[in-house]
Amino acid sequence: MSTDELCPYDISMLQLSDSFFPTGMYAMSSGLEAIYYAKKVKGRDQLRNLLEVYLTRQMGPADSVALSNAYEYANSDFARLLEVDQILFSMKLVEEMRSASTRSGIQLLRCLSSFIKGNQLLEKYLQSIELGQASGVYPVAFAVACNILRIPKEKSCTMMLYSFSVSIIGAALRLGLIDHFDGQRLLHELNPVILQTVKLNLQKPLSSIWQFAPQLDLFQIRHERMNSKMFIS
Repeated sequence: MSTDELCPYDISMLQLSDSFFPTGMYAMSSGLEAIYYAKKVKGRDQLRNLLEVYLTRQMGPADSVALSNAYEYANSDFARLLEVDQILFSMKLVEEMRSASTRSGIQLLRCLSSFIKGNQLLEKYLQSIELGQASGVYPVAFAVACNILRIPKEKSCTMMLYSFSVSIIGAALRLGLIDHFDGQRLLHELNPVILQTVKLNLQKPLSSIWQFAPQLDLFQIRHERMNSKMFIS
């Protein structure tokens, strides 16, 4: 394949999905730290089961649906884009999780604005956040970024779920729950789960958005109340 056959968004995909991109996701465990200290997950197999719950009951039906709709509204209906932002923000029940998501989303947008100049969508969304009309919650911010960089919606959703999985596996590595080989095996085993989650949620209307993982919510609340912790979520 010659370089002429490569898609113009290929490098942008690598850039946004790379842990080098400064969104702060490396500092998040999404409650895994509290689950680990409660001795509720031990080893690679249990971590894999936990990741499937994250993907299929939180990230898929909530974050992926939000990303999909935000991506579509980005160039056609800015008011509906803000609605997606507000709905997803309100669904993040744990304050620490809301804060982590908005912090990463705003950081993503600010970093993007450092090398994408004069883009009306980006400037308008950032201004809405400054005015308190939007939160900058990460899946919506990611949808805006991918739309601007012309990364297709399906690939955008896949990137988000992959990056989330990497952040959880990275947290598990730092907690000593698994080793690096286990982490890579996990990512490989999660391929069909990620792809199926994208397929199931990519075309759903905003009215179908949901999430239900009460045990995860409780551990995320427990993490929020920990006096000493390694991760911000």
